Amino acid sequence: MKLDLENLRKAVAGQAAAFRCITDYQPAGGPGAKVFPPTYEGGRYATEERINPETGEVRKCVLLDSVQSQANRMELALLEAHRAGHLQIPLLVTRFDQDELPKKFAVTSLEAPHRVADALFRDSLLDGVIFRKSDTGRVLDTADIRNATGLFGICPTALVFGMWDSTGPRGGLGAKFQRTLVSEVIGYDAVAGINTSSRIDPAQIMLGAGPLYERKQQNVDDAPHWTLIASKGSGKLKKTGKPSEAVHGNITPSISEGGFTISVARQTTTLSLAVLRRLRFPLNSNADSDHEIDTAARVALAAIGLLAGTLARTDMDLRSRCQLVPETESPWQLLDHPRKTPSKFELEPDSAIRLTKQAIDVARQCGLPWEGVIELAPSPELLDLVIKSQELASTSGIGDD
Repeated sequence: MKLDLENLRKAVAGQAAAFRCITDYQPAGGPGAKVFPPTYEGGRYATEERINPETGEVRKCVLLDSVQSQANRMELALLEAHRAGHLQIPLLVTRFDQDELPKKFAVTSLEAPHRVADALFRDSLLDGVIFRKSDTGRVLDTADIRNATGLFGICPTALVFGMWDSTGPRGGLGAKFQRTLVSEVIGYDAVAGINTSSRIDPAQIMLGAGPLYERKQQNVDDAPHWTLIASKGSGKLKKTGKPSEAVHGNITPSISEGGFTISVARQTTTLSLAVLRRLRFPLNSNADSDHEIDTAARVALAAIGLLAGTLARTDMDLRSRCQLVPETESPWQLLDHPRKTPSKFELEPDSAIRLTKQAIDVARQCGLPWEGVIELAPSPELLDLVIKSQELASTSGIGDD
């Protein structure tokens, strides 16, 4: 069936537990091609064993994309749809485009790690007022599952992907919203492989051609760099002074663990309707909410979640040497009656965009807030912090500490 607004409303207003989509992928290089998962602390892969519930068989698995990473990909897919003009989603944007900045950029609430509660927005200004002290930002101080109206108006995606207002005045006691949309990608029957590395220097620079010294900086703004000199005279020896420290010379071929072959990569995405039903949306500072208004808001959030999951599946190039392509079409399943086969719904990107726009229109007609792009500017203190960080990065080569 095609998933339309009426079907979605019935699912949200009824007793269904969730929408689920399971998609099987193979590497772009074909079955048996190696894929490279993300690495974690110590250069380790996230491997584990999982039980096949149908056969009881234990299968070796490797994590190809985590819940957090999948959420980021889905948010970026929504941001791209917003920028392309396909739909309008409320966004906070802090623009770091001041003349003093060597590198200019912008951060939106679909990119910031803590979403609308991120420290970058906390330390930014809305019309000259610290965001959290503005009328718009103060909604975070009172937001909870019994009153999510204000948050729905300025950052509805925080109600879809989850949020913890740990950077605000209440710290760890700040508002928490559970993830509604959860997705991960697992590689099954994972067999570890090896990775080789080497480099041939086209200039054939040899170890004995050194030592290398760090040239003295002419002024404080100069970035450190290397030069070959015959004696210490004008510079300081850096470590051993080997040419390889300045990325010259050959790299000896080496072999290490790297990558996996898998039988299949499976993406499992669930949109919890149970979580959505806990959210309430009172209007006009009322203590209680109206059921129809609650339903309209929940349907709009469900549509956003389904859209995010649908759009993100069109680009499964997870990282270098880990591009996946789907094996089959993947409908959304509605997990409704435990003793019945789940209903299946088709939802293509264009249809998902139309569905989301319809759901948003209904929510707005009910009187629910729906802001546009909320433009923020960094406070002088935040701007100074970013300027100094960029200067340090450009002169010392040091990244995040």
